[in-house]
Amino acid sequence: MNKTPPSPASPNGPLLQGTDLSCIRQDRLLFADLSLQLYPGQLLHVMGKNGAGKSSLLRILAGLAQPDDGQLYYQAKLLQHSLPVYCGNLCYIGHHSGIHEQLTALENLAFWRAASGLKLADDWAVLAQLGLAGLEDVPCRMLSAGQQRRVSLARLWLTPAQIWILDEPFTALDQSAIALLQQQMLHHLSNNGAIILTTHQRLTLHFPALVQLEIAYRW
Repeated sequence: MNKTPPSPASPNGPLLQGTDLSCIRQDRLLFADLSLQLYPGQLLHVMGKNGAGKSSLLRILAGLAQPDDGQLYYQAKLLQHSLPVYCGNLCYIGHHSGIHEQLTALENLAFWRAASGLKLADDWAVLAQLGLAGLEDVPCRMLSAGQQRRVSLARLWLTPAQIWILDEPFTALDQSAIALLQQQMLHHLSNNGAIILTTHQRLTLHFPALVQLEIAYRW
C-alpha cells in the first residue's frame, strides 16, 4: 500500500488530499484504500447507496472524525498539523440543519457570524434572497423543514471559506431553492472555491469541473 506523502504545496496542487482512507463503523468496514483529491474550482460529488459510508467520509474530510487508516493532507501538510487553519477555511453543513430552533433566522445568522468571526453583512438581504422575506423574526421552530434548511444554507452566502462540505444540502428544498443553491455553488467555484457534496438529487446545472467518486456498498 502506497503511504508516500504528497509533494510540497504548489499553486496548482490540491487543497485537500486523502490517501488510503479506511473507515469502520460498528464492526463493519465501510470503505478501504480510498484516495481522493480536491482542487480549487472543483466539485467532488461523493456517490453511493445508503449505508455505503458517504456521510462518514464527509465527517472525516471535515475533521470531525478520524479515519481508521490512511492520511489526510491540507495544502500538502498533514491535516492534524494544520487543523485550526483548515477549519478556518471550511464550511461544513451536515444532515441536520444546525440551527437553534428557539432563535429567529436573523438571530441564527448573527450567532454564526459572531462564532466564526465574520464581518457584518446585510442579513436581511441574504434571507430575502433565500425566499425568507417576512420570516426573519419568526422563531425557527415555527418554520417548515424547507424554510429551516434555507436558514441553515444562508451560511454559504456569508462565509469566506474556500472549502464547502455539504451532506445532502437539497433535502427538504423545493425546485426553486435547489436551483438557487446550485447557482451559489457555481459562483463559489468560479471564485476559486471547492465543494465536496453528497446528494441523491440530480444536479440540473452544468458544473465544468465535476468529479464523481462512488463508494461501493460493502456487505
